[in-house]
Amino acid sequence: MTNPIHIIGGGMAGSEAAWQIVNAGIPVIIHEMRGKVETFAHQTTDLAELVCSNSFRSDDDESNAVGLLHWEMRAANSLIMEMGDAHALPAGSALAVDRDAFSAAVTDRLTNHPLVTIDRTEITQIPSDDWGQTIIATGPLTSQSLAASILKQTDQDSLAFFDAIAPIVYADSIDMSKAWMQSRYDKGDTEEERTAYLNCPMDKETYESFIDALLSAEKTEFKDWEKDTPYFDGCLPIEVMAERGRETLRFGPMKPVGLTNPHQPDIKAHAVVQLRRDNALGTLFNIVGFQTKMKYAEQARVLSMIPGLENAKFARLGGIHRNTFINSPRLLDDQMRLKSRPNIRFAGQITGVEGYVESAAMGLLAGRLAVAESLGKPLQSPLNTTAMGALITHITGGADAKTFQPMNVNFGLFPPVENIKGGRRNRATRYKAYTDRAKSDWTAWLQS
Repeated sequence: MTNPIHIIGGGMAGSEAAWQIVNAGIPVIIHEMRGKVETFAHQTTDLAELVCSNSFRSDDDESNAVGLLHWEMRAANSLIMEMGDAHALPAGSALAVDRDAFSAAVTDRLTNHPLVTIDRTEITQIPSDDWGQTIIATGPLTSQSLAASILKQTDQDSLAFFDAIAPIVYADSIDMSKAWMQSRYDKGDTEEERTAYLNCPMDKETYESFIDALLSAEKTEFKDWEKDTPYFDGCLPIEVMAERGRETLRFGPMKPVGLTNPHQPDIKAHAVVQLRRDNALGTLFNIVGFQTKMKYAEQARVLSMIPGLENAKFARLGGIHRNTFINSPRLLDDQMRLKSRPNIRFAGQITGVEGYVESAAMGLLAGRLAVAESLGKPLQSPLNTTAMGALITHITGGADAKTFQPMNVNFGLFPPVENIKGGRRNRATRYKAYTDRAKSDWTAWLQS
């Protein structure tokens, strides 16, 4: 039997990498410390636990890069996408999941696979070469001891930013005489999807008072060594957005467009706070885009200013954690291997991709590349015309190592499509051209 491949970290990337490997008939050992060593952000010992949002974002595979990534992962027999689809919640054109059911299902599938061994001990340093092929997928919450070992091995400074967690509200504590259910622009094919979001409207006076409260609220104190750590722009705390300008939130997570308040259909809201279902039962809603570093008591005070949430009860208040990633363009080759230790691959958010789906996608690629190497059948990385290829190109050489920052998948990472019918100015036509080309190239790569 082929020697097992070791995977350090049982999050989205580690779980997906394991699934791809065992489906090729190669055993894996997943080293996941939770259960014996806890983190300050995780709540369970399940694999692939969703720490922040429960959304996989857009599922539109014809005009959205994230939706295209969903398509490519499904085509590659992704466990993460299979379980995401199996435990999906209404979310308009997005894919949101019941977080507990999703993680439990991933855990059950891997735990019961005959080629999977799960080791619940902490790995405190980069393993020796005796381990053979190893994938490090420890994510944004890599333990301090392992992070120190990685730094020692790479002799490079890692980059870091803060990633904030949005609050979750009990549905029965929301005042529905003020709030209503509607997806923006009524998006979705079913009534459930068209009413996937809960909306809380604000008039101008309430909005201005809310901004004042956000700006003056007591925030989490950072340690001296954390104070210069930059935020990732795609996950800014709401009060940081407010600091950038009083109207910033009205053009961000609180934009009022595409919505009609049935309680006051003739009055246009100045701003709207949206909440999204967080579990299949519909008993929990998370406040969309409301990541925060306010202290707990301040959160309760400030968030109660939102119409409809005056008496809200919170299943979880927001939090904040440091997210660490390596300088992948400098350290990794185009197979995601550490240049100084080619038996070591990195995958997931620690490589500098941002987002659940992107993290799992890099796990999928790392798993497949490791399989090819184990079988003595080297596999080229996918073309950067695909969503997978665009991401791996970004982290292994497409980005400037001097200014490298985490990135969500987006069409800006793809090479332009030439001779687009209808012209490049037509966004829908342009994006369809990107996705058509990507699907063709990804299908060819899977068959190679």
